[in-house]
Amino acid sequence: MRNRIALIGLGNILLKDEGVGVHAVEALKRNCEFPEEVRLIDGGTLGLDLLPLIEGLEKILFVDAMDLKKEPGTIAVIEDQEIPSLLEPKLSLHHVGLSDLLFASRFMGNQPAKMVLVGIQPETMEIGLDLSPAILDRFEELLETVLGKLREWGLEVKEKTIREPAYVPGHSV
Repeated sequence: MRNRIALIGLGNILLKDEGVGVHAVEALKRNCEFPEEVRLIDGGTLGLDLLPLIEGLEKILFVDAMDLKKEPGTIAVIEDQEIPSLLEPKLSLHHVGLSDLLFASRFMGNQPAKMVLVGIQPETMEIGLDLSPAILDRFEELLETVLGKLREWGLEVKEKTIREPAYVPGHSV
């Protein structure tokens, strides 16, 4: 079976909370078993370079830090046509890439039928590897939100009975 669904973590892990999407996907990859049809991708700051990776997909779930104009740690689920409008103004350079990616996929007729962006309001985007306390406090809830959306799509994601300690920068295991 080919991959029909992608879970893509976005962000720059060198800018503290900006990298939360990448850290979330990595934590899920370590501690969950996904059906064969799901591809987990560290999208980093790739932007348009993700285009060949999303071609032919039915559904995409992005995880990212987003300027929601709310308290740090606030989690939001944005779906389909609401996504591009929420990316204005840009929180970071890769949001330019995400807007371009969504536009290009639509222009080329390759836009997935379903797209979801699970975002969290960052506390800081200073240079550094650690996530802020506000993000760390809500990190497990962010993961549960992502898993909940995948399960809404009918996917059977199993959490491993023996969980590896997830390396989350700034969090002592």
